[in-house]
Amino acid sequence: MKILITGGAGFIGYHLTKKLAGEGNQVVIIDDLSRGVKDSFFDELQQKYDVELRSGNFLKKETVEKIEDDFDYIYHLAAIIGVQNVLEHSYDVLSNNVILTINAIDIAKKQKHLKRILFASTSEIYAGTLNYYGLEFPTTEDTPLTVSDLKHPRTSYMLSKIYGEALLRQSNLPYTIFRPHNFYGPRMGMSHVIPELLRKAYKDENNGILQVFSADHKRTFCYIDDAVELITRLAYCDKAEGQEFNIGNEKPEVTMREVGEIVIEVTGAKIDIEALPPSPGSPERRCPSMKKTVSYVKYEPQISLKEGIEKTFDWYKKNIFDGDEICEK
Repeated sequence: MKILITGGAGFIGYHLTKKLAGEGNQVVIIDDLSRGVKDSFFDELQQKYDVELRSGNFLKKETVEKIEDDFDYIYHLAAIIGVQNVLEHSYDVLSNNVILTINAIDIAKKQKHLKRILFASTSEIYAGTLNYYGLEFPTTEDTPLTVSDLKHPRTSYMLSKIYGEALLRQSNLPYTIFRPHNFYGPRMGMSHVIPELLRKAYKDENNGILQVFSADHKRTFCYIDDAVELITRLAYCDKAEGQEFNIGNEKPEVTMREVGEIVIEVTGAKIDIEALPPSPGSPERRCPSMKKTVSYVKYEPQISLKEGIEKTFDWYKKNIFDGDEICEK
């Protein structure tokens, strides 16, 4: 099969490409490398498999118009993300993410034999409901969505994804929407909580103290290999067409303090945890219901949190902390 992945040089895109190309598919990636990177691991994918990287600007119509019409699947991952971008460039986050999704839909509509377009939404779409009405946990996909205060910059990202979901639903295309919840693993960059905690603990950056923000807030985490297995199974599941799904882990639900404790154990650091106040905008809980997804794809995440953090630490220690590999921006 021939597969297009927008934003394929990033964290999710790389692991998705590795799985799909490893199964014998032809994979074309569009990525401007504004966040993803073309590192040695990505080069290895291109050397080993049928993977093509096109480094065009997906916001521009000329890039869109050059894309051919013989793709079987499209995974639309390209988006402006990151807390700093959301806080400092909220207008661009909102407007450009919508344009990126419209362009992906335009490409999908010209395909001759498209089986499915898959859209990467976000767990953030539940934030407004949590703020105003509270959420049930684990949170199901049919939870009514509420927009947060439009004056807040953080609303821009969440709103761009809600709008993207609406566009897909009205597109008359075969689509599946997936809502990622706290993916982690190798090659995810450093601006994420687990790699940051691993670096701080391993390097002992604060002289015997591991500072953990939002220490009492609860999360569930999903290792990236389990995440891409769930996503690709949804793509091949006929019943999943026209629906939305949480992608993540329903358990264990752990506090960020407990994550810090696992990090200390895995790194072997002789340090103590210092609990810091919640990060601005951080929800007290985030836990997806996986009942619907698991019932459709007949797969449950296999990698435990400790095992996943061990795998992540091994990769970062070798390639980033003690190595000179470049990392996703």
